[in-house]
Amino acid sequence: MIRPFWTGVALAATLLLTGCSHTSSSPDGARPQAWLAPGTRVTLPAPGITPAVNSQQLLTGHFNGQTQSLLVLMTADDKKITLAGLSSVGIRLFLVTYDEQGIHTEQSIVVPQLPPASQVLADVMLSHWPIDRWQPQLPKGWTLKDKGDKRELRNASGKLVTEVTYLQRKGKREPISIEQHVFKYHITIQYLGD
Repeated sequence: MIRPFWTGVALAATLLLTGCSHTSSSPDGARPQAWLAPGTRVTLPAPGITPAVNSQQLLTGHFNGQTQSLLVLMTADDKKITLAGLSSVGIRLFLVTYDEQGIHTEQSIVVPQLPPASQVLADVMLSHWPIDRWQPQLPKGWTLKDKGDKRELRNASGKLVTEVTYLQRKGKREPISIEQHVFKYHITIQYLGD
């Protein structure tokens, strides 16, 4: 069963004191895959993006009646994307880097409920990467379209799977929420450091 990003964050915070460390990498050059819906996987687009993105975000996830928050530092340029997840007190929970060599993860703790790094990357990339980079990766019949302040991912039957809402911020169109209708979770994004 696929578990959304937020199901293990509370458990992760309670286990921080154990301080284990875990590092993993994908095979050299392998592009990671993520779930769009049960039974439907997609290979993520290449990691580079221009113009570069550098932000500090407070992500608040709502899933199954629970709410969890996580501070994420994101940097992305024409070669790679790096995500660092921090607890509310600033302790690093994970570091994910996706580059031409594949995906590399470091977790301060190992928690089975946390999703694979590729799932986290999929949400980030779905909201930031240009549509023309996603379209060739999508399964046959699936569409990704921008409509006003929304981006909609629909399956081959036309059913809305993921909806990203944007806001004009500092002259840029930036995501402020991600609604995943199939896995039934909602992420709100608050930008910090302005």
